[in-house]
Amino acid sequence: KRPGKLMMTRAFNLLTLLDATYILEFKLQIDTSSFPKQIILLWEEERYPEGIKWKFLEHKGPVFAPPYEPLPENVKFYYDGKVMKLSPKAEEVATFFAKMLDHEYTTKDIFRKNFFKDWRKEMTNEEKNNITSLSKCDFNQMSQYFKAQTEARKQMSKEEKLKIKEENERLLKEYGFCVMDNHRERIANFKIEPPGLFRGRGNHPKMGMLKRRIMPEDIIINCSKDSKVPPPPPGHKWKEVRHDNKVTWLVSWTENIQGSIKYIMLNPSSRIKGEKDWQKYETARRLKKCVDKIRNQYREDWKSKEMKVRQRAVALYFIDKLALRAGNEKEEGETADTVGCCSLRVEHINLHPEMDGQEYVVEFDFLGKDSIRYYNKVPVEKRVFKNLQLFMENKQPEDDLFDRLNTSILNKHLQDLMEGLTAKVFRTYNASITLQQQLKELTAPDENIPAKILSYNRANRAVAILCNHQRAPPKTFEKSMMNLQTKIDAKKDQLADARRDLKSAKAEAKVRKDVKSKKVVETKKKAVQRLEEQLMKLEVQATDREENKQIALGTSKLNYLDPRISVAWCKKWGIPIEKIYNKTQREKFAWAIDMADKDYEF
Repeated sequence: KRPGKLMMTRAFNLLTLLDATYILEFKLQIDTSSFPKQIILLWEEERYPEGIKWKFLEHKGPVFAPPYEPLPENVKFYYDGKVMKLSPKAEEVATFFAKMLDHEYTTKDIFRKNFFKDWRKEMTNEEKNNITSLSKCDFNQMSQYFKAQTEARKQMSKEEKLKIKEENERLLKEYGFCVMDNHRERIANFKIEPPGLFRGRGNHPKMGMLKRRIMPEDIIINCSKDSKVPPPPPGHKWKEVRHDNKVTWLVSWTENIQGSIKYIMLNPSSRIKGEKDWQKYETARRLKKCVDKIRNQYREDWKSKEMKVRQRAVALYFIDKLALRAGNEKEEGETADTVGCCSLRVEHINLHPEMDGQEYVVEFDFLGKDSIRYYNKVPVEKRVFKNLQLFMENKQPEDDLFDRLNTSILNKHLQDLMEGLTAKVFRTYNASITLQQQLKELTAPDENIPAKILSYNRANRAVAILCNHQRAPPKTFEKSMMNLQTKIDAKKDQLADARRDLKSAKAEAKVRKDVKSKKVVETKKKAVQRLEEQLMKLEVQATDREENKQIALGTSKLNYLDPRISVAWCKKWGIPIEKIYNKTQREKFAWAIDMADKDYEF
């Protein structure tokens, strides 16, 4: 089998099926049933001791955001109708707000409150005394200036664009690659994100806060002891230099909004990332083999005499059935009231013995990851319903629903059920199996390619809904739909004209009965068929956009769906893989594109 891009990034051994199966199944505990029968591709020449990721690592460090450039003198900031000159720090933060002036974020009270509070921290004492109300601030000139800059970038000459492209290529060549164990590997995100305002998702309580500029003194460099340590920018020093070969990150720092650690990692198409992905989906496939046994066990546990066992069993049922996250304990200082399954409170569910013609309905309403609202009405089994009633007895709304359960207890139990099993594995398994089942149900053999792609997106959407992957409709949605409808209407007019021409040609051919007339009819018929196909493609596109306007398909596609399912579907129905995966995704899933044939089953 011809190796693909991922396999070409380093040498690999071609082993006999017997030897390779032994290594993969017994040493790595990976199911090899989906592998090509002729050979097994083993990605690593040498297996390191448990936990060791590399022996040699060298890189150039991060690229920092460019320094702030002050606004031109003719761009004014007004406060209470009067021009006010801002200090450099205050002006920079003001520009962050000005750039977002047309966005709905800047109309939200919590965003404005957080921004103003953090902005004042950057002001001089004099500015603090003078600027006391955000509503009296006029950022319009700033906003117009940045709009003009955006428009100017669009109007750049070819020479100007080429100059920027060459500079980006230079940075990529210098900073975008590292050497790991004698292999040149691509780095994913070597540029440090510039300062700005935190947006968050959903109704995040920290939206509008200032994301501070990351400095060399915030940066931890990770490389091997025998490598050349990247020098910090002149006049600066690194926070720390580590030589930790049990992790794969190259650079890390702590961001100031939520105190989370950020990393510069290898590109998703790298060998080590590809292998990690592969193992993740193989773990989910192992769950497939024992999921029925696990489900039977937690159903039995609903009747346990121990309350903690009952609570654990009901929580696991929800994690399995609804793809809920387990819910991690919050870090100190985290204010967002977000929960997962184990941290649900009594106030987050309502029980309905009968609702909408269904019995035993549980109504969920809580904020999940990234403050995205989870709202769902779910019919459950009678014993689950009765247990929930029991768990809620004599409790206040703010009390824990599962008061004898936490994520540590649940994770320990999951490890006992299957090695490597976590709540996320259930999510990956249920997402992947749902995609596979939906593709079988929705794909019609006689459909054309656009219709099949619509079926694929509908299958993907079923997974996104299961995983609660929501998004706000794009700002340009209505306008783009209007433009698309204009194209559809125009195409309908063209088709109507073409059909009239065909009808006339047929009538003329009937009278003349000559070869030339018949050829004209055939030409007109092909024109009608071509326009019908074009119209159908546009209508399918409109349907697809409308159905997906509030659903984020990318999250599940990148993180929860075994890519071999999609690859096999493409190969089975002759769909170009680029219709499903963009260039970045194709690089990330090169291993799957190489490995999966049209008959692959998750």
